[in-house]
Amino acid sequence: MSVAFDTLKFVEKLEAGGFTHEQAKAAAEAFAEATSQELATKADLRELEMRMTVKLGGLIIGATGVLIAAMRYFTGGQ
Repeated sequence: MSVAFDTLKFVEKLEAGGFTHEQAKAAAEAFAEATSQELATKADLRELEMRMTVKLGGLIIGATGVLIAAMRYFTGGQ
């Protein structure tokens, strides 16, 4: 998702604040480039957190099963 950004208006505001035209143009281009990249939303982070929790739970259950099997093997299956 990209963010709509008016570079001309941004340049004009920077120039009104004392930036030279070159400084304002460079800042506007840098800001436009930075905001055009994809960003993670809160929903994306929640989904990722849930997936990681499920995977971690699976790993813990799997490791517990391996430990129980190893204990049974080394104690003679009692």
